[in-house]
Amino acid sequence: MNPAPSDKSVVTRQQWKWSALAGMASYLDAGSIVALGVGMVNFEKAFALSKGEVGTLAAIGPNAIGCAVGAIFGGWLGDKLGRKRIYQYDLIVYALGILLVAFAGNREMLFLGTVIVGLAVGADVPTSLALVGEFAPAKARGKLLGFTQISWCLGPVVVFIMAALFGTFLPPEHQLLGTRIVLLHLFVVAVVTWALRQGLTESVVWKEAAASTSAVGRNVGALFKGRNLRALVWTATIYLFWNLAAGTAGLFGPYLIETLKAGGPVASVLLSCSGFVIAMLVTVFVFMPHSDGSYKTRRLMWGIGAVVQIAAYAILLFLPFSIPVALANILLFSAGGALAGEAFYKVFSQELFPTMLRSTAQGITFGTARVILGIWSFFVPVLAAKGIGEIAGLLTLFLAISGAVGFFFMPDTSGKSLEQIQSERA
Repeated sequence: MNPAPSDKSVVTRQQWKWSALAGMASYLDAGSIVALGVGMVNFEKAFALSKGEVGTLAAIGPNAIGCAVGAIFGGWLGDKLGRKRIYQYDLIVYALGILLVAFAGNREMLFLGTVIVGLAVGADVPTSLALVGEFAPAKARGKLLGFTQISWCLGPVVVFIMAALFGTFLPPEHQLLGTRIVLLHLFVVAVVTWALRQGLTESVVWKEAAASTSAVGRNVGALFKGRNLRALVWTATIYLFWNLAAGTAGLFGPYLIETLKAGGPVASVLLSCSGFVIAMLVTVFVFMPHSDGSYKTRRLMWGIGAVVQIAAYAILLFLPFSIPVALANILLFSAGGALAGEAFYKVFSQELFPTMLRSTAQGITFGTARVILGIWSFFVPVLAAKGIGEIAGLLTLFLAISGAVGFFFMPDTSGKSLEQIQSERA
């Protein structure tokens, strides 16, 4: 039975279960980004990739352009055909892509598999999150969408721990084997999640909207007018500029630490892993309990998070890039990002758009952010060759833009049902 939305704050066991299954899209998204990130040095050595090819690999996969294309088209199809038709099949495509990357014997297989992984995970994210937003109680929507963010943290943690173990116990000539095993674990998770998702049914909210919404209400052009356009620009802005920093940290964190001689392979992996653990703890103990509070509470959480993560990259402008400084950067950014980053973006992306355009809207903003991250990814290895200063300065600026726009223009939607929000916006 489909867990129907409620105005109450009580979350049923089935709603927790469905949130966990939907949230596995975030596990596979972040997990694949980080797996490619920790394996970047190994792939670079194994296939003699140039710095430009390393940037291209980062740009076309789950971190950027491949994911963007999948999100834009998958989000649109999720509104047109229903959430279920997308999340029933996209993980099979993801699993095939991961297999190609894991068993890549040349750069062609590596690049093709990376593109497929990006397309599949991109299609899954907006539809899965729309499903969570539509069955969540009005006063627990932030809690359940925050719960999916735990998966976004857990995927990288598992990947980092596995990579650290292989980095410790495998000799240098066999490090690529460790990367392949890490990728194969994502294949297993994808297949198991796909099997468990077969018990999910279609969103009641979507079915009711599909039966009653006119052709005009389904028109994607409506997203680019009036209140929808303002919501689209706002969510795109806060996520885009935050994601430039998050994407750099997730995909290039270990690469930068190792390349700039701040630490060795194992140290770089463990440092990056600690950030996701901190993000997970802040999400569980701060975001989930308080994100459904008052409008003032949401703004306070966002403001604190924004200041903390801006400081995370600002310190790199004044201090030498060493292990203690890298650790401070990672911990501050992770703690701040849990409060002023993707979790709130997920919440507002469900609250600010009508049902028949909800998945499309998030696909557009998510996809736009990933495309620009892809372009940025071409330049990160080149900038890194000059040191950390230019990268740190730009990321500090990006986070300041996201933080200011999020704080000063945040809409008041807390604790309201999706129907009430849309009625007020209409």
